[in-house]
Amino acid sequence: MFKKQTGKLKERYDQQLLQLIYATKASWDHAKETEIAVYESDTNNELEMATKLQEMKYLYLYREARRRQVHGQMQPNVIAH
Repeated sequence: MFKKQTGKLKERYDQQLLQLIYATKASWDHAKETEIAVYESDTNNELEMATKLQEMKYLYLYREARRRQVHGQMQPNVIAH
């Protein structure tokens, strides 16, 4: 009885995690594109840190999804080991 409800909760939270991963990946890609577009000899350090922050958020969520064995439409070549 409780196992079925737990499975539904896990499935729901796994889907939320995947949606959050996709949104964070899009945000990270946008930050990288912005950094490249604005790149000059004296790059704004704040812009670099914002890009790095988005990358770290994405990597954390990616590791969490792997730990929970969540499968989605993620591309394995996104992460450079």
